Amino acid sequence: MSYTVLVFVKQVPDTQNISGDAMTPEGTVNRAALPAIFNPEDLNALELALQLKDRYGAKVIVATMGMPAAAEVLRQSLYRGADEAVLVTDRALAGADTLATSYTLSCCANKIGNVDLILCGRQAIDGDTAQVGPQIAEKLKMPQICYVEEVVELKEKTITAKRAIDGGYEILQSPLPCLLTVIDSNDPRPMNARKIMKYKRAQTKSEVAKSAGDNAAAVMAELESKGLLISEYSAADINADPARIGFPGSPTKVKNVQSVILTASEAKSVPATADGIAELMHELISDHTLG
Repeated sequence: MSYTVLVFVKQVPDTQNISGDAMTPEGTVNRAALPAIFNPEDLNALELALQLKDRYGAKVIVATMGMPAAAEVLRQSLYRGADEAVLVTDRALAGADTLATSYTLSCCANKIGNVDLILCGRQAIDGDTAQVGPQIAEKLKMPQICYVEEVVELKEKTITAKRAIDGGYEILQSPLPCLLTVIDSNDPRPMNARKIMKYKRAQTKSEVAKSAGDNAAAVMAELESKGLLISEYSAADINADPARIGFPGSPTKVKNVQSVILTASEAKSVPATADGIAELMHELISDHTLG
């Protein structure tokens, strides 16, 4: 049986560089001011999808919502073995919280259609909420398995997956279609040199329009004929309700961003000798830190 796997990925700001200066007055991240990377656990989700392609011949479609520059994570997905890529981009999507984002991505999934499995990383490092995947499943009225480590088996219309829980794991079975959120339990494969050569010219229509100017139509036609035109949808293309997307559709607002600076407190040096360690142990016992 042939399966179609949709993987939602995200280009995120490198959170090691987040500070108050990297936020807008509205409390959203100023993404243009920060280095952009492929969200780590989305790479794990992509790797799991590619493993299903290797095992079952599944078709892997990768989609992302973001600015036109987010097409870079789509190219990186193609370099690793994805079959198709979709960018959802629109100024109206800016400022989306998890509720608006999950609604937009559910509309994208409906636009693509006939998907057997949706994979998402457990969470994105720019928010750490782990909400988007489950919210997509709820909006699509689709069963979900979260914290997935591996897919044990795909069989006809069911999936069996292993998921992490406190102190161990569970083996769960679900009917298809189903949504999985994936944790960092695998080693994402590197980009393939041959696929880089094949897809390095792949672009979205927004990228072509910016780089080719008056010659954009001819360039897009050429790329499409070679399978190198990345699909691009606007909010209208996926039939998204304007009131439910972007800033207007986002009830969550960031009130304040504060950088926490840890200062050194009083420290004591302990000699690396038997006497030094014995003295330290006596102090810890006397102040009831130990015992």
